[in-house]
Amino acid sequence: MRTTSTCPARPVLISALALVATGSLLLTPHPAGADPKPVTREGSALDRTAAQSPQSAARRALTAPAAERTAERTGVRGYPRRQILAADPENPADKSLKLGLTPYHAIAPKLNALQALGDRVSVEVAGRSAGGHRLYLVTVTAPETARQAQAQERMRELIENAPATAARSREIKAGYKAPAFFNNNIHGNEWEGTDASLALIERLATANDARTRDLLAHSRLYFNITANPDGRIAGTRANAGGFDLNRDFVTASQPEARAMRQIEIDKQPAVMLDVHGYVNGTLIEPTTPPHGENYEYDLFLKNTYANALGMEAAVNGLGYTPAKDGVQPAQIPFRDQEEGWDDWPPIFTPQYAAFHGTVAAHTVEIPMAVNNSAYNTLPVAELRRRSAINVDVAGAALRATLDFVRTRRAALIADQIEVFRRGSVGAAQVPVSAQTVPGVPGIGPEDVYTTAFPRAYVLPAGKAATATARLVDHLLADDVRVTRATRAFRLGGRTYPKGSYVVDLHQPKRGMANVLLADGRDISDKVSVMYDISGWSLGRLWGAEVVPVTGGGLAGLGLRPVSAAAPVAAVAPRGDLRLRLDDPSAVAALNSLLRQGVQVRRAADGSVVVPGSARRQAGVAARAYDVSFTAAGLTGTTTALHPVRVAAAVTPGELFALREMGFDVTPVSTAVLNAGFDWSSVDVLFVSAGLDRAALGASARSALDAFLAGHGLVGRGVAGASVGTGAELLDVTAVEGNGDANGVVRVVSSGGSLTADAPGHSFVYAPVWFTGLGSGVRVEQSYATGNPLVSGHWRALADGSGGPAAAAGQPAVVSGPHAVLFGTEPLFRDHPKGEFPQVAQALITMAHASSGLVEENG
Repeated sequence: MRTTSTCPARPVLISALALVATGSLLLTPHPAGADPKPVTREGSALDRTAAQSPQSAARRALTAPAAERTAERTGVRGYPRRQILAADPENPADKSLKLGLTPYHAIAPKLNALQALGDRVSVEVAGRSAGGHRLYLVTVTAPETARQAQAQERMRELIENAPATAARSREIKAGYKAPAFFNNNIHGNEWEGTDASLALIERLATANDARTRDLLAHSRLYFNITANPDGRIAGTRANAGGFDLNRDFVTASQPEARAMRQIEIDKQPAVMLDVHGYVNGTLIEPTTPPHGENYEYDLFLKNTYANALGMEAAVNGLGYTPAKDGVQPAQIPFRDQEEGWDDWPPIFTPQYAAFHGTVAAHTVEIPMAVNNSAYNTLPVAELRRRSAINVDVAGAALRATLDFVRTRRAALIADQIEVFRRGSVGAAQVPVSAQTVPGVPGIGPEDVYTTAFPRAYVLPAGKAATATARLVDHLLADDVRVTRATRAFRLGGRTYPKGSYVVDLHQPKRGMANVLLADGRDISDKVSVMYDISGWSLGRLWGAEVVPVTGGGLAGLGLRPVSAAAPVAAVAPRGDLRLRLDDPSAVAALNSLLRQGVQVRRAADGSVVVPGSARRQAGVAARAYDVSFTAAGLTGTTTALHPVRVAAAVTPGELFALREMGFDVTPVSTAVLNAGFDWSSVDVLFVSAGLDRAALGASARSALDAFLAGHGLVGRGVAGASVGTGAELLDVTAVEGNGDANGVVRVVSSGGSLTADAPGHSFVYAPVWFTGLGSGVRVEQSYATGNPLVSGHWRALADGSGGPAAAAGQPAVVSGPHAVLFGTEPLFRDHPKGEFPQVAQALITMAHASSGLVEENG
């Protein structure tokens, strides 16, 4: 039985993971028990090379060899693949500098010099951050000709696409280079993985010992130098868009997450490390229960635990002690803790990687806190001492993983092949046990998580076409295979029209397909609390109809593979046009037309009518947003619309979603309002966080209440409700459920314009419901009766309150003449796309509530 760890509880861990750093200190490996020996930049081989006329030296060293010119003709380049990176302007405000670490502006010159050290290091720009900074992917391997690189690519594709053949391939056993991926600095104020990787790359570039030569001859090592340069520079956990990138892999709203996704797909790593901070002693995955039910967890656990032991030995072998250095021994949560640090959701980098064939994947939390309050209060000397230790610890974990890759190459590739084989043939998962995962202690029933994969999923044609197309394209971007029917077909007792999409679960990455499309599971009875969210079904939350099919063959159904969803865009040929606001893309199309001055009118059912005279503009919008404008028909009473200007005190994910829908948004907060705000510049207020009416000064509160009395409020959660009730806009009481609860819930809509096209499911995080409804309050949506939770984690509090039973049947969304309040989270982290239109409809309704515009019959 595992013992309870002293690791901080979830809220402490989450709050402890946030700040910035940069500088110039590199640490070389040192024997166990020895003190770390800093090496100054001037003293390293890398910087000596860079010092001698960097540009001319780099150009001489980076001239493309003949093999690369051959590769240009064949389409696959050999290694090294060199390029000169332009330098970034020096930034003395880079937060890394205070810690003695590498500032972002020093990375490009450093990488140029690394490439010039020999023929093992290649650099490419894998993308750009939300703030426009380059994302650098470094490959370290023994040189390859174009023909050899082509052979590697062919073997990589064979492993995924023909795993049974790959398992028998002597060429793969003898010659395939095991891919390993090292991801650094995904949380911008957890810096040191970047510096540890740069130091390691420098050593690998020149080391000539037998183990290094063997490693590079039989593996490719990929380093994402900083996954979050915005946060590295600014000293923030999030990127410039305000997103925690280690929560974005299911949604992929941010360019950094999309870049990492593509690295996983293109490089297909068997092993990966994601370096984080700060937990003392160093936390090394594998994790506590619950474990993701869609992984091939027996293969994942076997390899991840084995590598964890090696990393633990390497970290502890550095010789740091609690008494001398303040460093606790490393810990492996699977072995050392009961719960609280799980691998259930695929939102984290290692868990997402598992669906692309990574069979040993780790989050590693290095020990010494240097961010948040520590960054601002500790002396610089102490911060640099801690950062030096962190670089040393990260380096030990990296080096141990390289040894693991070198010594276990054949077994790792065999297990990756087995992941894809099981998916391709629809084989049953293998539950973990002492027999299936030998050598891993303490395996019990609490560790057994498997799922029954359906035979396929069908996304029927003709329903929620824009949402369906978005979901198909998202699946394809995640390397899930999708087919489309060339004719009507019958499957699982139901007939589907031509053009319907089918996702066959007999495919290599079935786990990815299922984790995105399945309902998920209610795991409330499994553990007392989750580290982060525990429910995320795209099938339920993205607005498309997704039908699981448990039986029946797919042969003879006229299915053809697709590389992109079929276009939805269409415009009726004559008369006025109707656009249903049932999708965020439709809302964006509406806002685009309004900005152009098109005279759009809103019907009673929440759809909008565009005059036939604006058919050309509608056609442009249809193509731009992939939406369909149908014939308007009889419209009844309509109301003229104007562009909606939103003042928003919201989370970064909500702000991003609002702008994604094309709203003109001005962020506000308690401080902004107290400083004086021009309310004439906006039409409606949206509040979910950062605005406390009670903390406003008298004049700011008076101005807010005056605005709300003449305009309207959209509120979410207790923060939004408190503004509405404080201003006496709605006579309701907001009841907050368990603050740790989250997941997909069943809801029932009233059929009014705000929720007319809303799906039957929504998302909650710290769910809220409303009681004591007074005069003039309308229930727009309620939690379903019974247990409303479909998937996720939602328990009652110790006193029995706050659970799903208390929420069942209670109002989840309420409205009045000047306010709409949400107890659900329809814009959570830019994720539940199918819920976005509810907020859009609420904003439009409130923005026009007191506009005085004339209604007319259509």
